Amino acid sequence: MLHDGHPVRFWDHDLGPDRPRVLAAPPTDGRLAWTDLTPEADAALEEADHDVTPDGGAVVTTWRVAEPRGQQRRILVALDTTGAHPPRVLSDDPGHTVAGPVAVSPDGRWVACVRERRTSATRPPERRCVVVPLDGGAPRDVAPGWDRWAAALAWTPDSAALVVAADDHGRAPLFRVDLATGAVDRLTGDDGAYSDPVVAPDGTAVYALRSAVDAPPAPVRLDPHTPGQQPVALPGPSAAAALPGTLTEVTTTAADGMPLRAWLVLPAGASAAAPAPLLLWVHGGPLSSWNAWHWRWNPWVMAAHGYAVLLPDPALSTGYGSAFVARGWGRWGAEPCTDVLALTDAALARPDLDAGRTAAMGGSFGGYVVNRLAGSTDRFAAIVTHASLWALDQFAPTTDTPGYWLRELTPAVQAEHSPHHHADAVVTPMLVIHGDRDHRVPIGEGLRLWWDLVSRHAGPPGTLPHRFLYFPDENHWVLRPSHARLWYATVLAFLDHHVREAPWHPPELLS
Repeated sequence: MLHDGHPVRFWDHDLGPDRPRVLAAPPTDGRLAWTDLTPEADAALEEADHDVTPDGGAVVTTWRVAEPRGQQRRILVALDTTGAHPPRVLSDDPGHTVAGPVAVSPDGRWVACVRERRTSATRPPERRCVVVPLDGGAPRDVAPGWDRWAAALAWTPDSAALVVAADDHGRAPLFRVDLATGAVDRLTGDDGAYSDPVVAPDGTAVYALRSAVDAPPAPVRLDPHTPGQQPVALPGPSAAAALPGTLTEVTTTAADGMPLRAWLVLPAGASAAAPAPLLLWVHGGPLSSWNAWHWRWNPWVMAAHGYAVLLPDPALSTGYGSAFVARGWGRWGAEPCTDVLALTDAALARPDLDAGRTAAMGGSFGGYVVNRLAGSTDRFAAIVTHASLWALDQFAPTTDTPGYWLRELTPAVQAEHSPHHHADAVVTPMLVIHGDRDHRVPIGEGLRLWWDLVSRHAGPPGTLPHRFLYFPDENHWVLRPSHARLWYATVLAFLDHHVREAPWHPPELLS
């Protein structure tokens, strides 16, 4: 593949000569006559989100625009489905990028989308839910005073309101946003995380998938006008399995006075008489939150083996407002790390947790956090780091989207906050996990971390306390079912050996 621009890779795949296209054809009883609406699209439609106008006359889509010095942004365009006219730009602001989802109003007048402010070394992102006129005009913020980031959008049939999902204090409720007044009403009053909202054609119901940290996704029905309601469960593919424990919350206050919170998964049987070992599990992103069910990062597997699991939302987590993100922007090794330690201390004040048996784990940015902790504290008996950032000066220009990361990870930030500068101080046994097809956090991070650990072990090779679980054909996530079983088996064997002092036995699955 001969490239003439950036990017060249994305997440887990190469970007080659094949490019996404938008094709259209009029209905017919015979062979469809397709028209390519995007013959010059190049990489413009990579990871794009789109919707079709009610009359079928246009496809509205996000559109990637290349900029000097390897930068890029997304604009909003309308494609004429007859192919008679070139793409028409609906929204293009060099200071912002347009993100999905994209939703055209039922009356065909508006396009709802999420617009994100471009970042810099000192300016974190800010995401606003906006509507753009289809016949031309400036974007309008639908809820100017609402300090939350929309993640899913659905129109009401009268085009008067949007049903929006957004992270909020460890949950992801559904909200109704009135376009005329900007009023925001929280429709759901439970601890659920909602996705994929669909409003009934007659406007009498909202359907969605609901999950939670303690509940896998299941379909539900809601009233579109009642705030704070409980969802009505609908039949799904299968009933949720019983969980091996319970879920509660931990709260504390950071050194700067910011309120902090985390979910705490408690295994069955944990008590003051039989306190459970604690596993601190830091989420990735970093612009993310522990609020939904995860099949890949599932704390209940750990609870089934007797571990309590702390799921903190430190600085940079979403759902707590712009100031909460800003306090960790460009300060990865500061507030995000001290927040998780403060929440760990608060959790260990409970009598049903064993402060003498603790471990830490994280993936991606969460792996960065535990790598940073490995070089600054010896309080954990073991650390598991998956697809993690180790050397920021190496990661930033080799990730699949360096133009984004380098706006925050300046040379000064790299020098102050890169974990690899503290390799000499690492004394905690570490399990390093990485996939060779990981383009978001390239394999070089795992390889460099592994060498820094091995090269500093002065004892006999057979006494090396660290391990490296390497997947030649997995990416940022471990997706194959057999590999997922192996992942959990290896993690649990490593934790049991160092936290519970069990004999070390590599999982039989490895053979």
